[in-house]
Amino acid sequence: MTTETAPADRIELPGGEMLTWSDLPEKRLADGGPLAALAARIAPPGSRVLLAGPHDPALLDRLAHAEVTCLLRSYPDAVALADRTARVLVGGPAGLPDGELFDVVVAGAGLAAVESVEGARLGWDGVLARLAGALRPGGALLLRVDNPLGLGRLVDTTPWYARRDDAAWTISGVLDAGHPANRAQLDDRLAAAGLEPAACFAAYPDAGATVLVDAGALERRTTSGLLDAVLHGACAGRDPRESVLQDPARLAVDALYAGQAAALAPGWLALARRAPAGVTGTPEDLPVALVQTGPPGAEVVEIVDGPQGWRWRVTASADRGGSPTAPFASRELAYRDLAALDGQPVPPGRLLRTLLLDAAVRRDLDALRGLLRGYADWLAGQADADDRLADAAALAGADNLVVADGRYALLDASWRATEPIARDVVLARGLWRFAAALLTGGYAHPWPSTLDVAGLTVVLGGLAGHDLDRATVSAAVETEAAVTAAVRGLDAEGRVTLATELRAVEPTDPPAGPRSYQQLHEAWLRQREELSRLAALQKWTDELLTSRERALRRAEATINLLSGSLSYRVGRLAVTPARLAKRGARAAKRRARDVLAPKKEQP
Repeated sequence: MTTETAPADRIELPGGEMLTWSDLPEKRLADGGPLAALAARIAPPGSRVLLAGPHDPALLDRLAHAEVTCLLRSYPDAVALADRTARVLVGGPAGLPDGELFDVVVAGAGLAAVESVEGARLGWDGVLARLAGALRPGGALLLRVDNPLGLGRLVDTTPWYARRDDAAWTISGVLDAGHPANRAQLDDRLAAAGLEPAACFAAYPDAGATVLVDAGALERRTTSGLLDAVLHGACAGRDPRESVLQDPARLAVDALYAGQAAALAPGWLALARRAPAGVTGTPEDLPVALVQTGPPGAEVVEIVDGPQGWRWRVTASADRGGSPTAPFASRELAYRDLAALDGQPVPPGRLLRTLLLDAAVRRDLDALRGLLRGYADWLAGQADADDRLADAAALAGADNLVVADGRYALLDASWRATEPIARDVVLARGLWRFAAALLTGGYAHPWPSTLDVAGLTVVLGGLAGHDLDRATVSAAVETEAAVTAAVRGLDAEGRVTLATELRAVEPTDPPAGPRSYQQLHEAWLRQREELSRLAALQKWTDELLTSRERALRRAEATINLLSGSLSYRVGRLAVTPARLAKRGARAAKRRARDVLAPKKEQP
């Protein structure tokens, strides 16, 4: 084995390097995303960490408290990362020096990206055994495994077996016995490598996970409003230019309520330890979920389990910026204050949006009326003397409220309004968001199909016990545009475009988000139905005009016919002298009145 040293004296080439290939991910998450936050938590200060395979360079910044060695197959990637790490090995896993041990090994891109096509091929089990052998007793392995039957493949328009892109060095599915196809098989492979499975996180919405949720929690807490909101938010935030077979957000929530959210996750992030366990930490130190949602650069927040239940935890990396003064300077309507979230309990209950959708689909007007009035009453309880709402309550909607035993609670209180908003506008905004999701999503509901989004918002306001008008709904739409622009981090041009799009939302439009063929088909059906209704209305109007025109023509024909008859002429001869005599009598009467009238005296 020969070793070459780069000028930086940090790159080692034990053989098998790929000189013209790059594996660094194009999609980057702020601070490395939830994976980096979890890796930083399980790596003690001063520990030796091996990053096996390509990772977001931001992960190295999160591991600044540890001594990091990178194992890459790409030489260009090694050059790019050499200044950010203590050491870089370029080649396959066979290039790991014998006898060198690490406290933590992170393979966040999977094992297929660790092997080099220029060196000896060990296979999935062989790479796992080599990495497991590089762990100290009690060391931790953090390994990502793609789910061959995950949500990503279920909604993808291109079948997994037809991939032709450069990154598809290996394509595996359930037929490939060399890779684990489910969590049970993964645990068996880990045990065969001498590792003890300690935890498993479901990764959503894809390989570049913005959400990691403990698989056990997904199976136990199937009606959790928090998990409902987290999964829906992660999957709904996919690129709107992307095409999918069906709505991944709806499928993820359905899988949660069916107890299959962990089984259908796009991937898993497994934590395993080499016996004896307990040296680098215990599973009890791990969060229940790590979430990164919001505008570009959003921070990772954690949900931890304790004696009093689930609580929000803001990491040291996330607890920076977000001062209340910045939004006022930029004139944004909303800002995020993570300090207000840290340590707060996660309220139990089901998500209000899910309850409303369920009641609408079942045409249960009594349930809808009770839920909406409860929502309106909760807003009234948060209002000040001027009937305005401030801070987090001003942004509360159906997707951020949970309901338990008739009591309403705010789920995430970190997003706040910079100035108070009228209570009717807050209510109308929440109802408009639900009405838009209901109509554009193609859900069945008990109201006429001719209602537009604003009209349905007014109807929902009536069910909530409030008389909303379209002017209030229009103000609510403008508020929604401003808040959404702040949440997404849009610039001035983006805010104007968003406001225009929201004002133009129609029931026949597909929902916002990725282009779902299933929802596009439903939108096409609604458009066809609307066109059929308009065509029928136009046909009825044409028939009415035609019938009126025919009646008018018949009346004209009758008049013309009567005008040329003998009886009409005789009658006209008889009537004409009488008409002239009557006219003469009126003239004589006027002359007599003028003669008899007293004359005015001359001055």
